[in-house]
Amino acid sequence: MVSEERLAEITARFEYLEARMNAGVSGEEIARLGREYAELKPVVAEIAAWRQVRADIAEAEAMLRDPEMAELAEEELPALKERLPEIEQNLQIALLPRDAADARPAILEIRPGTGGEEAALFAGDLLRMYQRYAESQGWGFELLELAETELGGVKEAVAHVKGEGVFARLKFESGVHRVQRVPETESGGRIHTSAATVAVLPEAEEVDIEIPASDIRIDTMRASGAGGQHVNTTDSAVRITHLPTGVVVTSSEKSQHRNREIAMQVLRTRLYDLERSRVEGARSADRKAQVGSGDRSERIRTYNFPQGRVTDHRINLTLYAIDRVMQGELGEIVEALVAEDQARKLAELGG
Repeated sequence: MVSEERLAEITARFEYLEARMNAGVSGEEIARLGREYAELKPVVAEIAAWRQVRADIAEAEAMLRDPEMAELAEEELPALKERLPEIEQNLQIALLPRDAADARPAILEIRPGTGGEEAALFAGDLLRMYQRYAESQGWGFELLELAETELGGVKEAVAHVKGEGVFARLKFESGVHRVQRVPETESGGRIHTSAATVAVLPEAEEVDIEIPASDIRIDTMRASGAGGQHVNTTDSAVRITHLPTGVVVTSSEKSQHRNREIAMQVLRTRLYDLERSRVEGARSADRKAQVGSGDRSERIRTYNFPQGRVTDHRINLTLYAIDRVMQGELGEIVEALVAEDQARKLAELGG
């Protein structure tokens, strides 16, 4: 367990933040302090629960020495001691190092992989799955970019997912998603295998990534819809190229001003992700790929429609509930991935 001294430091820091926020500081400082306060609040709650159980155990053990109270203490003590390991485990999890980006909104990108039109249709299915999951969590889901095929598949989709702890729960979705099913266009009833890639990036704030005007080239062009036809006659679509890295971002809403905003937001997010990946790689170049590392070259999940099952290969979890999963009921999978990540981090601390 963490030392009492460290727990006291955390509690004192939390109380200091609470006092500062109640003292009427500026809006900018409130926002900065508020983020740290929100991160520490669940930790302090677990510390309080752990201290309370320990105090209750100490009180019950003292009662054993009182003949009038001993019988009551003997009843209470086993239950309290049984609760202690669970409380300690909860506290250890709360104290685990947090990904600094966990609390952030996310940019979700979906693209078809191998499999032609069937892969594009599956990419569309994944987009709707994540939109429904976001709605079930009370998150905002805004499509920033959507390019569709003539049959209604998705060539590319970029969405902004806003809410509390979005990245923490969606980050494990990054990777290759494989589907096995009989396409509607398949007359022979043969099962086809295709894939789509999902990337989940923590949204960058302007203070995270400063992009000098000299580092970007902005081009305007006509927006085009499915099949390539022009959807308007003005040069409203925007393409921004980040010259140092070659990263290219496009947006094709009706408003050119809005397109610049969207494209810069996505560009900042991609550059922030590149920097996070670089720092992470430098920190642990020889570490094995971990759950949620975002390695998009690796198949992470298979959706087998004929057998009605979804299998997450990273944690060997299989659910025979493909209809519910495609309707956005991802909670069981997400919780299992979060628990696996926590267990791995606890093991690393123990080792």
